[in-house]
Formats: sequence, structure tokens, C-alpha cells
Amino acid sequence: MTEPAIVLGPNQYGKAEVRVVKVTRETARHEIEDLNVTSQLRGDFDRAHLAGDNSHVIATDTQKNTVFAFARGGIGSPEAFLLRLAEHFTSEFDWVSGGRWEAESFAWDRIEVQGAAHDHSFVRSGRETRTAVVVADGAARHVIGGLKGLTVLKTTESGFEGFPRDQYTTLAETSDRVLATDVAARWLYARREGEGEGEGEGEGEGEGDGDGGPDYDASYERVRALLLEAFAQRHSPALQATLFEMGSRVLEECPEIAEIRFSMPNKHHFVVDLTPFGLDNPNEVFYAADRPYGLIEAAVTREGVVSPAAAWEGIAGFC
Repeated sequence: MTEPAIVLGPNQYGKAEVRVVKVTRETARHEIEDLNVTSQLRGDFDRAHLAGDNSHVIATDTQKNTVFAFARGGIGSPEAFLLRLAEHFTSEFDWVSGGRWEAESFAWDRIEVQGAAHDHSFVRSGRETRTAVVVADGAARHVIGGLKGLTVLKTTESGFEGFPRDQYTTLAETSDRVLATDVAARWLYARREGEGEGEGEGEGEGEGDGDGGPDYDASYERVRALLLEAFAQRHSPALQATLFEMGSRVLEECPEIAEIRFSMPNKHHFVVDLTPFGLDNPNEVFYAADRPYGLIEAAVTREGVVSPAAAWEGIAGFC
């Protein structure tokens, strides 16, 4: 029996986690943009793997430098910045057929001095981390916004009842518990009619998104607000139901978004037994356990809308 030949499978390469900080100094009131960018190229790189021929290998150092050069003119939304990188690499090099560009965006708040926001001094925000992904697949551009580390908690209007029990079940049912989670979510923007080629070009076009597409910054703030509202407003019979409510709220209010995916750990808070100390505990003192934890993951989609597999390829974990 002849053994099957060994061949090269899907591959990509690039520069990971390029930290770029852009300070805009056009006036005395400075602005700061802070990104962690990863660039990964896909295309005709077979000879590099199979023959050690680097004639098509765009150095990862070149990819890093391109990030810095494009930041010189301003970054704008992370989604728009990644689209510009994608357009550059796929148009500049004939053998680059696509790729994947990802960014984390770190927020900074102005330090207040005597009640006024300082012009050029900042403190790192304690908010969640904004994320973005752009996938170029031939002429298609898939844009994914997101966030991670959005820590939320509600002290009541949450329970967990009616679950099956067997010989290994020890968890007590409860109609009133603390519900807490770290929300990680990614949402896929809908492709626009006739969309395919460029989504914005140039090294310095940092102002806004300017191509007739979504205002990614405004959309991000809207999605964030909707997620928080949905988490807070209704009784939660389980984290699964709350997740679906959060996703549904986003799709109902944001027509530019095709689907949203979540990964949400259940950050358990257990009521501490204070009876050994002669004290009661009417759901007021808790032990916050960091592990093991329940992990709830799901996608919320629009009926009849097919999720493009290329958009999600390469994203570690569920989302």
C-alpha cells in the first residue's frame, strides 16, 4: 500500500503584537491612540516552506514597520486602520491573496486637575479592551468588532433552578444569587451591497471611516451600551438566557451587524456559612471563586444569514 504524499496545508505568517502608540500634537490638547496590532498574510508562500525560497516572503519586520508608518497619519477606529493595512498588503504584493489583521485598542482617560481634564496627561482606563479583526479573502473584506474583559455583576434578579440532578449533583437550586461574568464578544459587520475591493486606502487617512461604511467608533459604543443594558434589565434564569438576551438586543438595535458571538465565564460567588461564628448571612457575604468556572459560549445570528467561515478562521477559542 502506497503511503499518501506529504503536502503543505493552509498557512499564514506575519508579525504579532506590534505595540503602536500615536500621539496627535496638532494643538496644545494632545490625543492618544494605543493599539496592539497583529498582521498575518496568506497567499503564494509555498516555495518558502518547500524549497527555502524567500522571494515571496515579506519580512515580518517590514510588516511591523508598515504598522508604524500607517500610524503616522492617524489611526482612527481600529477597524478602519486594519482595513487600510489589508488593502495595502493585498494590492502592493501580487502573491498576497488575503490575510488576517487583528488589533486590541487600549483606552486612556485624561487626568483631572482641579476639576478640569488635563491637556496632555492621561491615566490608563479600567474599562474593557476593545478588539477588532479584518480578514481579507480574495476581494472580500470581513470586519469583526469586539471587546473582552467587560466585567459585570448583578447582586439579585438572578437564579438557577430546574436543572437535572444525579448522584454527582451537589449544587443547590437558588432563586436569588449573584451573577457575574467577564464578557468577551465579537460581532461581524454585514457585507454591504457591491462590497469587495478597497475599504479605504493610503498611509495617512486616519480621520474616521470615510468610505460610506459603518461608523465603527459609534457602533462600538452603541453595542457596549446595549450589552450592559440587557445584562442589567431582566431577571436571569441562567447565564445562557442572559447571553441570548444580550445578543438579541444588539441585533435588534444594530442593523449593520450580522451576528454576534460570546464567551462568558460564570464568576461564581458562593454564600459563606457564618453559623460557626454565631452569625446569619442573608445573602450578603460571599466567597468569590476564580476556578473552576462555568463557561458559556454561543453565537446569536439572524435567521437565514449564512456566517462566512473565512471571517472566523484563526480566532482562538469560540470567539
